[in-house]
Amino acid sequence: MKGIGVLISGGGTNLQAIMDAIDQGRIPARINVVISDRPDAYGLVRAEKRGIPAFCINRKQYADSYAFNRAILEKLKEYKAEYVVLAGYLSILSPELVECYRNRIINIHPSLIPAFCGMGFYGHKVHQAVLDYGARLTGATVHFVDEGADTGPIIFQKSVEVMPDDTAETLSQRVLKVEHEILPRAVALLVQDKIKVSGRKVIIEE
Repeated sequence: MKGIGVLISGGGTNLQAIMDAIDQGRIPARINVVISDRPDAYGLVRAEKRGIPAFCINRKQYADSYAFNRAILEKLKEYKAEYVVLAGYLSILSPELVECYRNRIINIHPSLIPAFCGMGFYGHKVHQAVLDYGARLTGATVHFVDEGADTGPIIFQKSVEVMPDDTAETLSQRVLKVEHEILPRAVALLVQDKIKVSGRKVIIEE
C-alpha cells in the first residue's frame, strides 16, 4: 500500500478528514508519518491516537531554512512517504524538497486561487481579506506544490458564498467543510496515479 506523509501546523482537521477517508476505504493508501513545524499542533495528538508516527520538526531549532527542510525530507524518506500532503502547513518548502517530490505534493488553500493567496495569506488572514475586499464568493483550492507560494497547478476548487453577516470565523468554518470534501478526494486520485500534469493544466482520470 502506498504511503503518505502529512505536514501540519495546527489542529489537524484536514488530517482528520484524510484519516477518516482512509478508514472508510475512499483512499487506498496509508499515512506513514505526520510532521508538524509547531510543537503544540493538535494534529500530532490526532496522529498519535491512530498509532501514526508523529514528529515536530521545529524551524527554530535549525540554523536556516535549508537545514530545516532537509530534516523534514530525511524524515519523509525514513518513513517511506511516496506522496506529501500539506494539510494546514504554514512553512514554505525548499526547492530541494519540492524537486524530490515533484507532482507528488499537494496543498489545500482556503480561497479560490489566484485570489487571496501567496505570501502572508494563511488561516484567518485569508478570510478577513475576503471580507475586507467585499468579495461575494470564496472557497477552497487543492493544488500541486511548486517552488512558489500557492502557485502550483490547480487540481480542485469549490466555491463558498460569502454572507452579509459573515465574520472571519463563520466564513472559515464553511470553507473548512469544503476543504474536508475536496482534499481527501484529491489524495485518493493522487495515490492512484489518476492526476496528470501538462504545463499548468491538470488532467483528472476518474
